[in-house]
Amino acid sequence: MSEDVKPKFLGRHLMLKERYAQAILSGKKKATIRLGVVKPKSREVLLHAGGRVVAKLYIKKFYHKRLKELDVQEARLEGLSSVRELRKELARIYGRLDPNTLVTVVVFDGVERIKAASDESRWGGLNPVDIARISLRADLELSEEEKRVLETLVRTRSIRQTAYLLYGGIEKRRLVRRVLRKVLRMLFEKGIIEQESKG
Repeated sequence: MSEDVKPKFLGRHLMLKERYAQAILSGKKKATIRLGVVKPKSREVLLHAGGRVVAKLYIKKFYHKRLKELDVQEARLEGLSSVRELRKELARIYGRLDPNTLVTVVVFDGVERIKAASDESRWGGLNPVDIARISLRADLELSEEEKRVLETLVRTRSIRQTAYLLYGGIEKRRLVRRVLRKVLRMLFEKGIIEQESKG
């Protein structure tokens, strides 16, 4: 696109209405279309729907088009059968749009459901960095110390490095793990992460 359009960024959290999230989880919907020039900050995003984190999505590619240039390929990626249906759906979400409006098509090539096991010794089957990210976005009552631990973990992507930076040695990893266990329990209790039912 040759125009000077200020890009917006898609962070690591993607918010969708429940029905769109379910279409992604079922494999029917393989993309999301966003207004403007949007650039993902990461190949992985956490999908939020209905106040819960339901999946981790992997971005295959993203590209920009004008609304009038969207074709049957984008309709199918959105789980729809025609361009007409796609335009109606976009109008329902965004209101009346100019045909020259720039949009970004973000295509996913992998979906990993998040339904965590209650076994905290393995972080419920989740990645510690994802737990930290989800916790910082959720409305949890955290101390300043706990927030600092989670923010540092997101930045460093390492329990060892977080312990070293905050407490002066990797032997203090247990302090980081204690915070992770606490917030994971809170996420289960609030229903932000769905607990896997056994049997």
